[in-house]
Amino acid sequence: MADTYDVIVIGAGPGGYIAAIRAAQLGLKTAIVEREHLAGICSNWGCIPTKALLRSAEVLHLGQHAKDYGLTLEGAFKPDLKAIVERSRGIAARMNGGVGILMKKNKVDVIWGEARLTKAGKGGVEIKVAKTAKKPMEPQVPPPKNVKGEGTYSARHVIVATGARPRVLPGIEPDGKLIWTYFEAMVPAEMPKSLIVMGSGAIGIEFASFYRTLGVDVTVVELLPQVMPVEDAEISKFAQKRFEKQGMKFLLEAKVTKVEKGKGSVTAHVEKKDGSVEKITADRLISAVGVQGNVENLGLEELGVKVERGMIAIDGMCRTSVEGVYAIGDVAGPPMLAHKAEHEAVVCVEAIAGKNPHPLDKSLVPGCTYCQPQVASVGLTEAKAKEAGHEVRVGRFPFVANGKAVALGEDQGLVKTVFDKKTGQLLGAHMVGAEVTELIQGFVVAMNLETTEAELMHSIFPHPTLSEMMKESVLDAYGMALNT
Repeated sequence: MADTYDVIVIGAGPGGYIAAIRAAQLGLKTAIVEREHLAGICSNWGCIPTKALLRSAEVLHLGQHAKDYGLTLEGAFKPDLKAIVERSRGIAARMNGGVGILMKKNKVDVIWGEARLTKAGKGGVEIKVAKTAKKPMEPQVPPPKNVKGEGTYSARHVIVATGARPRVLPGIEPDGKLIWTYFEAMVPAEMPKSLIVMGSGAIGIEFASFYRTLGVDVTVVELLPQVMPVEDAEISKFAQKRFEKQGMKFLLEAKVTKVEKGKGSVTAHVEKKDGSVEKITADRLISAVGVQGNVENLGLEELGVKVERGMIAIDGMCRTSVEGVYAIGDVAGPPMLAHKAEHEAVVCVEAIAGKNPHPLDKSLVPGCTYCQPQVASVGLTEAKAKEAGHEVRVGRFPFVANGKAVALGEDQGLVKTVFDKKTGQLLGAHMVGAEVTELIQGFVVAMNLETTEAELMHSIFPHPTLSEMMKESVLDAYGMALNT
């Protein structure tokens, strides 16, 4: 007889494990199925370990500029690649183990293997779990005592949270040696002298920034007209200038059409906007051209679950086209961000429990890129606001006019705010510079509370802080900036 649960979650990434915890908190008997690693790509091969790498690069950068801070470092100050990678992997293992502890603490059963939905209807959903043929990636810390294995399980509700994987372009398939995805880029055995990065989204630009800081010759190839295409054009342009000052090279409105492999290098044929082709040779190439949902081999098609453009179609409560089946996170479509997955997890489970949650408002999902300088944003860009029919007021404040930024030696950056001219509604906020990934949440909260410029102007920001620039940007939108 099949083990029966109220909720079974397939996938133990940020969305999946949060869904399992929230379900358990609400008194629902819960299990989670995982085939590779608790905590998912984010904690094992994405968000967290990449930030560990970038932190090492940041410390290296500061050490190399110690004289700017009145300090003298004796002896060589250089990167130890093996130690940098080991630190990153150790942090990933720590996060992995932490999720195992959370599953045990919340009495969530962990089912180890690959799940496939076999039946669905008013009576519930049945899944079969088989031993995974794929060797789990390190780090791997299975939680103790509450682990189950292959078999048949059933639940009134099944949440698909299987995430996504790197998109592969025909003819430029990663081989793990010369052509990398973010998996290989995170654990290089040796430092390449030169690197081509395909794609300047968050993944591509973060790795470009990391490797460039460590002294690698980096060229970024981007299909669209600007670096980090989803960002406000003004912020993107500012960031690109900073990257170029660091020595990074860019080919915009260009695409890699062919890759030739040598003994220890790759040659990319890059087609430009005018049709001409430039050949670029480098030690390695990182393919960072997006991700695609893990929708295969789950039995979705047989059950009639609607899949659109490689993603599971859902409504505002994360329900699919089949009763009892839900989807959250990357597999349910953009924005493909861990914090979006976590929020969907809570919405989904609370809807299952009859709590009537508010559906996710994607316009309030912030985006952060942890390059040097950092980039962060929420809401509409200036161009998108105008396209939507808004008459706008735009405020700007440069880091160079902020005392804390100057004191930190981080005076290159910009804060930009976009308001509706008629109502004062904050439509979007966009930042580039030191610590903006921490600052952006202030604007997220403001937008969630439907704050206008008046409330922001009357809020007192502490001095000296970087956050003061947020208020100054608001004041500037209304011709009232005090420090520029």
